[in-house]
Parts: sequence; C-alpha cells; structure tokens
Amino acid sequence: MLTVLKGAWPLLFGIALLSLGNGLQGTLLGIRASSESFGPVMTGIIMSAYSVGLLVGSFETPKLISRVGHIRVFAAFASVVSTAVLLYAVFVNPVSWIALRFANGVCMAGLYIVSESWINQASANQDRGKLLSIYMTITFLAIGLGQFLLNTADPEGFVLFIMVSALVSLALVPISLANVKAPPMESPKGIGLSDMYRASPLAVVACFGNGLAQSAFFSMGAVYAASLGLGVAQVSLLMSVPFLGVVFSQYPIGMLSDRFDRRTVLTVLTFLSMVLAVSCIAAADVSFLVLAAVFTVFGAISLPLYSLAIAHANDYLEPDQLLGASAKLVLIFGIGASIGPFAAGASMDRGGPDGFVLYLAATFALVGSFAVYRMTRRAAVPLEEQGDFMLIAPRTTPVAAGAVAEEIDVLAGVDEALEKAGKSG
Repeated sequence: MLTVLKGAWPLLFGIALLSLGNGLQGTLLGIRASSESFGPVMTGIIMSAYSVGLLVGSFETPKLISRVGHIRVFAAFASVVSTAVLLYAVFVNPVSWIALRFANGVCMAGLYIVSESWINQASANQDRGKLLSIYMTITFLAIGLGQFLLNTADPEGFVLFIMVSALVSLALVPISLANVKAPPMESPKGIGLSDMYRASPLAVVACFGNGLAQSAFFSMGAVYAASLGLGVAQVSLLMSVPFLGVVFSQYPIGMLSDRFDRRTVLTVLTFLSMVLAVSCIAAADVSFLVLAAVFTVFGAISLPLYSLAIAHANDYLEPDQLLGASAKLVLIFGIGASIGPFAAGASMDRGGPDGFVLYLAATFALVGSFAVYRMTRRAAVPLEEQGDFMLIAPRTTPVAAGAVAEEIDVLAGVDEALEKAGKSG
C-alpha cells in the first residue's frame, strides 16, 4: 500500500488543492449572494445551476476524453473553472452567476472524472478500495478545511476569488505531471431506471432524497448562517465541521452497516438527521457553539447516508450490474441535487432561517418513512450476503463508483476462494 501511495501522491495532492478551492468557492458564493441581497430563492437557483452542470459534465466528459484525451480535457476544464471564478467578482448579478455556476459544474465534473480515472489506474485491484477510501477522506478534509480560508480576506472583495482560481490552477500541476497512464473510458453494462427501482426501491428513493437534502445543506448552509447574523469566521467554522465530522464517523457507521440489516441503520440515521435538523432551531437560540456541535453531528450522521444507499443497492444486484447501477444512482442523486438548493431557498423565503432546517427535516422524514415501509415489504438480505460499506462522496462520478464496484468484485472473489479452500480442506 505504501508503494501505491508513493506513486499516487501527486494525484491526491492535486485533488486536495482542487477540493480546497471548491470548498471555499461554494461557501464564498453563498455569503456574497447574501450580502448582495439576491434573496434565498434566487440564491437557490444559482446554487442549483452547479448541480445541473455536474449532471451535464458527467455525460459529456467521457465523449471529450475519447476525442482529445485526459490531459487536454483536464487542462481545458481547469482553465475554464479558474477563469469563471474570477468572473464572479467582475459580473456580480444573478444571471451571470447562474451561467458561471453551470459552467463550473460542467467543468468540475470533468476534473473529478479525470482525477478519479487516474486514481483507479494508479492502484491494483487489491489496493483500489483502500486508495479510494483515502481519496474520499482527503476530499472531505480538504473541502472542510477550505472553509477556513474565508477568514483570510474580505468576501466583499476580489482576493478570495483570486485564491480559489489559484488553487484550481495549481491543482493542474501535480495531476498533469503524475507518472500514471490514464485508462480508457469504458461504458458500464446498462441498467434502466425502472430495473433499478425494481431491484432496490429504497436505494433509489434514498439517493434522490439525499440529493435534495445534502445539496441544499452545503449550498445554502452559508446563506442560512448569514441570515442568523453570524460573522464570516463563524460561518466558515459552521460549514467546515460537518465535513470533518464525517471523517471520524465513516468507519463506525460502516461497521454497523456490515453487521446489521443495512436498512435499519439507514432508517435510524435518517430519522436522527431529521431530529438534528429540527434541533438547529433551538440550538441557534442557545449559542453558536451549540449550533456548531449540532452541525458537526448532523454532517457525521447524514453524509454517509448516500454511501449506505449505494451499498444497499449493491446487495440486490449482480456483479456485472454494479458499475451501471452506481452510475444510475449518481444520476438520481444529481437530479435531487439540482432541485434541492432551489427548494430550500423557497422554504427560506417563506419561513426565514427556520425554513431551511425544516426543509431538511421534512426531506429526511420522507426518506425515513419510505425506509420503514420498505422494511415491511421485503425481508432483509442475510448478513453473510451483504457487500462491504465504503464511503462515497455525494458528487462521486461513475469512475469512482466503478472502483467501488471492482473492489466489491475482488472481495467477493476472495471470499469465494476462501470458502472453496475451506471446503476442500
């Protein structure tokens, strides 16, 4: 594993820089939109444009790669993102920001696809799952730490936009110079939405619901914090702790999901997320530290729900369907993510800051209720037949999902070989 890390560190370092800039950018735009009085609904539309761009980018990037190659696609997309971030500070109006946010989403999808394809290529089958877990941890940590960069300059000025642009541009250097051959893009075995729903209705609903909730939380969280009257330092801390919390919670939650009925774990965590969202109303009245503590636990519990939904779907699929199904679930999450910020903004427009957390609570309540219903319709998968849990970022592309699928195939093959060896012995 150390040998793999030695070869992959330029990729991981580049991804860390990319995630630092992307984490800073999202919160910065939320704060700046609030100070420019765009309003929660318009801000929600701006933030939703990013998720729409991610969807478009996920479809179009493989076509571009097949024509011009990974390096050129990465360089082109990094240049567009770097330029777009600077233009936010030049054209400060909702229409321009919607267009720029959409372009950002398209290009960020491409950057992550290229990065993840190299991560996939940089490791052998037996190490790929471990390397992917390290990649996800670095991504969450970098996004969380990126929030603290808000304190280095005034959000009303140009400096923070220049900083984001510089981080994205610098990410191009280690990734472009990494001595790893980029793999060809392969199309997964197709699986229709109706087939996906028949195989695992709960996974489909949970992915869509988490898209609605998590995109709203991280796109509109800064707007919510600003509407509470918090300063920049407090907003940056509030938006960083959920990402840091999930770094410590992923392994205990994964262990529970591998030892108990995964639907039970998902249901309990979903309803806990609902309760924590509602408790933000009281926590905000007590003190900032209490609110930050609730945000930390909320992130630690709610962020792994997407990974649980993927793992639950995999329990009902054939090995050759895993990559296609993962890509489809990414699409379902993305559709929800395209709606979430706008829906949360509309809720805030009607209910003020409380409308934000009530929207989150209602979304999780619906997902949790559907999970309870599904538990009455089908028996649980035997524990020995459940696949392994692996943390997956909500914006994970089908490339990373494919790495997860391959890791599951490898583990299944090892288990089968061990079982045969035991019988023969």
